[in-house]
Amino acid sequence: MGLKRHKELATRRRLAGHRRGRTNSLKPLQFSWADAISVKEWDIYRAAIHVLRNERIEFLLGGGFARAGFTGHWRDTKDIDFYVRPHDREQAKNALTKAGFIDYFEKHPYDRAWIYRSYKRNVIVDVIWAMANQRAQVDDIWFRHAPRFTIRGESLLLVPPEELLWCKLYIIQRDRCDWTDIFNLLHEHGPRMDWPHLIQRVEDDVLLLQALLNAYTWLCPKEVKDLPASLWRKLAAAEKKMSSRVPDHDRIRLLDSRTWFGARTMKNQKLEI
Repeated sequence: MGLKRHKELATRRRLAGHRRGRTNSLKPLQFSWADAISVKEWDIYRAAIHVLRNERIEFLLGGGFARAGFTGHWRDTKDIDFYVRPHDREQAKNALTKAGFIDYFEKHPYDRAWIYRSYKRNVIVDVIWAMANQRAQVDDIWFRHAPRFTIRGESLLLVPPEELLWCKLYIIQRDRCDWTDIFNLLHEHGPRMDWPHLIQRVEDDVLLLQALLNAYTWLCPKEVKDLPASLWRKLAAAEKKMSSRVPDHDRIRLLDSRTWFGARTMKNQKLEI
């Protein structure tokens, strides 16, 4: 058997095994990143975890915890993100309030259409039920494929890597860009991701996903070869099926609701960012 054929069969077996288990297991962590969380912060995070559990509210961990869970790499964070179904958000907010968490809105106003931000002793706890751009809400599929991991004795579910990438795909702003997080996710978890599922999720935003992968190809020309060869064909097929129903100005708002692109604003209008 030729070397090329052998590699193809090995890749197929690896991908087939991933499809059966999908994201039920995580890549072994590279270091004990959980030790970087201070005792004060963890005590508050754990209290919030127990509050939601006692109320029987299903939740997933996102943000820095999910990123570290998939990549083993940690950076300083001052919050924890709980993803819940939309119909659970009020119960979650009320439960945290009863437990002494305070609405952050009085300190700094935020968009309450997708997130509830609370804090205790200056440690922030977020409850999220939708993307900030309202592209999608948390649904049962997020929970169905959520991998489990244990941190400091707490067994928790993470936002699946496909949904984590989907959320971060749209965060391209002058003052913040989450593509750096996605590049880390792709490097550590890309070959095991359910790409057909993700392509189905992004729908008519497939060109944005292609742009991300093109940037990753430029950044990691060797590692990108570990992604399934069929990915590029599936992306091309999805592009052909794109509809043109989404106006340009709606696409712009998916990235940032502020006025930022002169080509889609009135002449001489001041840009917000």
